[in-house]
Amino acid sequence: MPRMLDVSDEVRAEIGDEEAARLLAGESAPGSYDCTSCRTPGDPEQERTSTVLFIGDETAVLAFAHSTCLPSQVVQVTEEQLQGAVRAIGGAAEPEPAKVTPEQAVLGVTSGLVLIADELHPALVVEPTAPVARPGSLGAGDDFLPLLIEQGFMPLTELAAVPPALHGWSVLLAAGQLHAVLQPNPSGGRPVAWWQAHQPLQVTDGWRTAANKLQQVLMFAAPVGSIGRQPREDLLRDALDKAAANGKLVAAALPLAGI
Repeated sequence: MPRMLDVSDEVRAEIGDEEAARLLAGESAPGSYDCTSCRTPGDPEQERTSTVLFIGDETAVLAFAHSTCLPSQVVQVTEEQLQGAVRAIGGAAEPEPAKVTPEQAVLGVTSGLVLIADELHPALVVEPTAPVARPGSLGAGDDFLPLLIEQGFMPLTELAAVPPALHGWSVLLAAGQLHAVLQPNPSGGRPVAWWQAHQPLQVTDGWRTAANKLQQVLMFAAPVGSIGRQPREDLLRDALDKAAANGKLVAAALPLAGI
């Protein structure tokens, strides 16, 4: 039976026509696989399957995903992320600190489910550990929220509705783990990391299921001291509500990478 594989032009350009033909003919395609996004089993003979090529600094890994989870695409990652994904392929998440770039504030990123309009949404809550100054500024002010608003994030006064989608931004969920938040490349081309985990961030099964169902993640951001480390999702929601009421919360809906 022929494989129901999708090899995008982008992936084909990287692996070559010969390897693409071998995949489509079933010569090098897996008989079954664990979806690189939702981590549930897949069968290219029974359901449409996407080829996803992860490219690191030195190596590349071809993975497979349900077409309903991810389209066939090329994803640029760091070598460390790629090795983490390779290891992963073979509970509420704790915040994972990561430096965006040297000399910038450290961001704390927490994942959790947030109830909005009677539906649970996968969310990321971002809070720096110190004030974030505007690049090139010599002042000591905190421009974290203004900078995000300039990028298209919307200020919230309450969590009554899903925030609007932000074009060009996305969340990279690979091998069932959170790797990065991507933003448009100012120079054009593939998106670049706005935030990336030092190590892939574990998410709960419920969070991953909701992300793959809705094909998007809600990202909330607040200035230092507004949210704190919350051990439970109900406490996290309370902190978000308080930050919104105080005018210290912005948000956007970000699609899964490549969607």
